[in-house]
Amino acid sequence: MPDLTQVQLLTELEPAAEAELNRHLSLAREWHPHDYVPWDEGRNFAAMGGDDWDPEQSRLNPVAKAAMTLNLLTEDNLPSYHREITEYFSPDGAWGTWVGRWTAEENRHAIVMRDYLVVTRGVDPVALENDRMVNMTKGAHSDDLSGLLRGVAYVAVQELGTRVSHRNTGKACNDPIADKMLQRIAADENLHMIFYRNICAAALDLAPDQAMEAITSVVTNFDMPGIGMPNFRKMSLLMAKHGIYDARQHLDDVLWPIMRKWKIFERTDFTGRGEAARDELAAFLEKSEVDAKRFEEQRDRFLAREAARKELASA
Repeated sequence: MPDLTQVQLLTELEPAAEAELNRHLSLAREWHPHDYVPWDEGRNFAAMGGDDWDPEQSRLNPVAKAAMTLNLLTEDNLPSYHREITEYFSPDGAWGTWVGRWTAEENRHAIVMRDYLVVTRGVDPVALENDRMVNMTKGAHSDDLSGLLRGVAYVAVQELGTRVSHRNTGKACNDPIADKMLQRIAADENLHMIFYRNICAAALDLAPDQAMEAITSVVTNFDMPGIGMPNFRKMSLLMAKHGIYDARQHLDDVLWPIMRKWKIFERTDFTGRGEAARDELAAFLEKSEVDAKRFEEQRDRFLAREAARKELASA
């Protein structure tokens, strides 16, 4: 049986997209960025007769600064994500309505995070703006995610990963205002993840082998969307070392929950192609477990050395 074309996939999955859109709209909670920002902490910068940013003004620790900056710059690239997702979704009907709604909700995340950081002087606003300009000028490109099935599978994984990152960033900020704000954002990301996850589940029922190959391709080549931004490696490594988002969380809190929801290793509707893709995925997950354990051991040694240095310095 030949593979379904992109048009056939879009047509066949349209009822699922409409059902998921309606479910999302019934569950999405209205909220407003201005309600999550401590405006009474704001004051003018030098151009308006005040004082420019100084590192001493921030109450965020280095890990929280890195995580907030990386998460915000990721949200800032929405024009690129909108363009890419429109390429493998239809601009019409439920597909088009969803793309617009998703983009608007994600943009709200960038608005509230930037307002919070500027008002509380959490990070250098000049450096943040310079990084935004570089990041958005470069844009986000996912050449290996061509096609509806790869696109849906990628965003399902990415949205769940983003939810985990936002929740842990909120805790790392050690600020109840930031924590509440990022909880709100994470709740949105969870609803987004459910939309994409359920569309991918419908695709598995519609075209099992095609969907399984797409899932395997995405999972085995996965990168978070901010990979091309300034200082991405430095910030993501700092986040991983301090438990914001690491290999263990990616495996246990993102990949395995989605695999279980899709019943990947219980399905009996694959042919040889699907079975081969599933075997490849299983081998990758086994390797990821080994890699996660190795990372945890290395991190434990790093944190122990860091604690010893601090203790020695304070003695």
